[in-house]
Amino acid sequence: MRDKALGRKARRALREGETGNEVKANIYICSMITHEKLDFVFSDDFQSINSPANQLACIHLLCTEGEGSLVLEDKCYHFCKNDLLILTQPSQVRNLAAHSDLKIQYFAAPGKYLYSLLPSNNYAIGGRISLRQDPVIHLNEDEVRIFLNDLAHLRERADGVDHPFYQEIMGSLCLTMIYDIFAFHTAQHGAISTTSQQATLLRELMDILETGICKTEHEVSYYAHRLHVSSKYLSDVIRRTTGEGVMQLISRYTTPIIQEYLQNEAYSLTQIADEMNFTSLSYFSRYCSKHLGISPSEYRRSLQPHR
Repeated sequence: MRDKALGRKARRALREGETGNEVKANIYICSMITHEKLDFVFSDDFQSINSPANQLACIHLLCTEGEGSLVLEDKCYHFCKNDLLILTQPSQVRNLAAHSDLKIQYFAAPGKYLYSLLPSNNYAIGGRISLRQDPVIHLNEDEVRIFLNDLAHLRERADGVDHPFYQEIMGSLCLTMIYDIFAFHTAQHGAISTTSQQATLLRELMDILETGICKTEHEVSYYAHRLHVSSKYLSDVIRRTTGEGVMQLISRYTTPIIQEYLQNEAYSLTQIADEMNFTSLSYFSRYCSKHLGISPSEYRRSLQPHR
């Protein structure tokens, strides 16, 4: 694997929180200079996936040997050889555990950049929902070969920042990888069937949720108003296209924010409820109990070390 080529900023970010030990994993970062700086990261360091450098990235991780596990949104996901993980929120990943024989490869790119490449078809929308529900795709040997070939092409062209059409080339190669992942997902879960109108509504809802507005807006009526449809119509479409209720979809974006607040002891429960625009502490507690499975006080106690 090629030599490391980390800039000072990226190297510092990847090592943040370490105690001076040398980073042993092979990590390569290629920066693309446009109106917004983009970093493509290739790495075999499992412990770096939730580093500050990857905070806004989407990570595509292939397990090539052994097994490991991680916790995402309070759910534990176990993976082993030939499993592909799509991590759209690496900053939410916790409790990384690796067996001694674990070997992985991952490719990371800014999430907003990858989303801008997504085709305007029904599968691109439904696939995003499905991967938030379960980020693990089990690949067969042929699919592993295809994915590794996609990574090789990306790595091969990542150095060519002086090419006049560098952005277009990298975008095309990323899109090829995305289409292949869609095919892997379809083989495992089946095709996702929605009308173009339903897919558009779902995409627009997800675009709104991904702005972070769900921190203070938790009600279906708010999103229905933004989308110029009735709450009932929005709920019906989301259930038909995703198999879950619209409140459940909204909570998938809201609960990680709640969890981050609860993990910060500097905020009282009353302050969190106020920051997130809940009308009362009791309403906030009921919301947590419904979507986290436990009350906020119980969640905080669960974070304390056992004695």
